[in-house]
Order: sequence, then structure tokens, then C-alpha cells
Amino acid sequence: MFFYSGLILSILFVVFIASFFFQFEKLYQNKIYPGVIIDNIRFGGKTKEEVEQYFNEKNKAFENIRVELTYEDKIATISGSEMQARYDSQLSSTQAYLIGRSGNLLSDIYQKWRAKNSQIRLKSVVTFNQEYLEETFDYLSSLIDQPSEDALFNFKDGKVKVFKPSKNGLKLNREKTQEQVLDYILTVRNNNIDREEVKIIGLDVVTVYPDITTENSNNFGIKEQLGVGKSKFTGSIAGRIHNIELAASRISGRLIPPGETFSFNNALGDVSASTGFQPAYVIKDGRTVLGDGGGVCQVSTTLFRAALNSGLPIEERHAHSYRVSYYEQDSGPGIDATVFAPSVDLKFKNDTSSHILIQAETDTVNKTLVFSLYGTSDGRKIELTKPVILSQTPPPPDLYQDDPTLAKGVVKQVDWRAWGAKVNFDYKVTRNGETIFEKSFFSNFQPWQAVFLRGTRE
Repeated sequence: MFFYSGLILSILFVVFIASFFFQFEKLYQNKIYPGVIIDNIRFGGKTKEEVEQYFNEKNKAFENIRVELTYEDKIATISGSEMQARYDSQLSSTQAYLIGRSGNLLSDIYQKWRAKNSQIRLKSVVTFNQEYLEETFDYLSSLIDQPSEDALFNFKDGKVKVFKPSKNGLKLNREKTQEQVLDYILTVRNNNIDREEVKIIGLDVVTVYPDITTENSNNFGIKEQLGVGKSKFTGSIAGRIHNIELAASRISGRLIPPGETFSFNNALGDVSASTGFQPAYVIKDGRTVLGDGGGVCQVSTTLFRAALNSGLPIEERHAHSYRVSYYEQDSGPGIDATVFAPSVDLKFKNDTSSHILIQAETDTVNKTLVFSLYGTSDGRKIELTKPVILSQTPPPPDLYQDDPTLAKGVVKQVDWRAWGAKVNFDYKVTRNGETIFEKSFFSNFQPWQAVFLRGTRE
């Protein structure tokens, strides 16, 4: 009797459950089961079509956004419309509808029970145009990516014949950039942004290191750039430009051992027509005249600036007789150094613990000269004050000089009126807060007239 009572109750329970699920299925036929939530929105009782319509209308959120991808001064802007960011409304509605309809009886019973008695949370599916993003990244890479460069160092016959310092490269991290963009798209989805919005994303750019660095390419302790000196020589005649390039090439590649003093005149050697120098204008006996090697002082001046910017002690330096316009094209007055062998020289000392390499770069198109000094930094810091003009004297009347290299009737100005001036600037080098040395450089420039060349060649 007890057995039959239990059996009847079991049958009645099964009938009840079957009846319940029958009514439940009938109520939610072609509808999403209760408890199904997408992006914090309840969609129980909605049809797939209603869910699709909802997300199709929400696509306006992506049309309102713009993303600015930036790195330094480089910017690329993309909009939600251009990247075709949008909800995949059909896929989102299908996923929601299939909850409890997988075809696996036990799984479906569990999902229906869970949907009715608790919650099942889903995220909407968002799609975008991958090809468009790749094209955007290609454009940014073309602006940013730089290959690394291995160091070149070739020492022969006491001079560095080939030298090129290593250079780190740059590369856009495309994977990280896409991740940042997609994270923002998901933020738009999660926050239901319904207004125009601009998102600025700083691009992730990684450093690409060379295989051969300056440090491990040589045995002289040359690891890094110590300082640079620059000057311009716009307006120079052809002979002067030739001499600048020739003199710079003779100095370039020189190595200064630790503790030694560099002499410009010794490194340059003989300056004459027999060694390849051409006539150009030089200061001699208080006048500007044609002479072999005109323009060499452009080289000594530029090297002087490099030595100053490298924090090296200057042991000998002489100012020009007057303010030469070339040396003030990109500098204040008084930061110059004239040379005239054998008595007038430029000398500075390598007081570092490693060799110093001198490198020159002459640009005859843009009329610039650059000297770079390489070695091993010991942490010294350089303080250079701006030149101070203490007093001035007006220039004399203009000067005209005959020039057989110019056709008759041609007049060309090669020097400009310059006031005489007394100029001073201070030079101080420190390390770890302590002064290594300091020095003042004084220049007493004579007043100088404008110089015009008057052609005499028939």
C-alpha cells in the first residue's frame, strides 16, 4: 500500500512538471526565456526580431564616436562609421534565443530553470572592419616605424676611416593599438554613449635595438655622443666652400687619446694649393684678401663649439680680428676661434678616461657644418652663458676690392659692415654638483667695413 502511494505521488509530480514545462514552453514559444540579460538589459519575453531591432537602433552610439591615435606630432583620426563599428544584432539575438534551446535535454532544463529563477547575463556582439583598421595602422607605421641601424667602425692607419654610430629604431605596436581601440569600442557598448565623443589614445611605440651598438663595435671606449658644434656658411664663394669641406675631412676621424691635447693646426697639416686648398678670402694685415685656405676658420670655429658643448678644457683659443658674419648666422658674437699656423692655434684637452672621436659632416647644399665628438660621458654638465656685448664701435666706410675671378661689371658683397665690440661669455663645467673648471672667453673685435668685390676679368 505504501509502495503504491509513493508511485502515485511520483506520477503526479512528473505530470505536474510536464504540465509546467508545457505551459512554460507555450508561453515563451518563439520568445526569449525570462532572466536572459544582454548588456544589463532584460530581454525575457522578447522575440528575436525585437532584440535585433533594439540593437540596430543602438548602432547610433558608434556613429557618434571618433578616435584620435597620437604619437608626438603624428595623428590619425578614425570614426565609428569609418571603422564600421556596430552591434551584430542578429548574432546577439540568436545567442539570447538559444538559451534553453540547445537540443541537449538536461542542459536545456537546467538553462530554463536558471533563466526563470536567477539570471543569465550575456554581452552583445560588436563587429568592426578589420581591414580598415589595418590600413590605418599601415599609415601610422609609415610615419613612425624606423629601422635600427648597426654601428660601423673601421680604424686604419691611425685614423677612423668609417664611422657610423648605432641608432635605435621605432616600431608601432599594432596589436596593443588595436587592443586599445577595441577596449574603447567595448566601453561605448557598456556605457551606452549617446552623444558625440572624442577619445584620444596615445600609441604604444616600442624601441627596436640594433645588433651592433656603438659601445661594442670598437675597443676605444667610444660609446656615445658627448657634444655637437654647428655653424652656417651661407653666402660663401665656391673656393671657400671647397676649403671648408676639405679641412673638415682632414679633421674628421681623428682620435684623441685620454689625457692628450688636440692641436687643430697639427691635425690639419699644411694649408696651400699643393695640398688641395683653393683661393678664398682671408683676413691678412687688417684686410680681406684672396689667399689659400680661406674658410679654414669656419672649421676651427665649429670644432671649438663642439669642444665647449662636450665640456672639454680649452687650452688655446683666439678670437677673430673682427666680427665675421658667417659665425653669427646661427650664433651670438664671440663664439668663434681663428687659426693661422704656426702661431695661432685651437687646442683642447681630452680629460676623460676614454678616446674621443671627432666626426664632421659638411652639407654644401644647405651650407652647414657640424662637428660631433664621441666618447664616454662621465656625467659632466656644461653651463654656457649668452655672449654679452660690453661696448661697441661703429664701422668705417664700405670697402671695394678688385676680383679677377669675377667678370667686369659684376659687384659682389663678401663682408658686411660690423661694429667693433668687446664681447664676453662664461664657460663652466661641473660634475656631481662640483666645479671641474670654469673660464671666461673675451673677444675684442675691431670695427669692420662692408667689403664688395668688383669684377676685373674681361
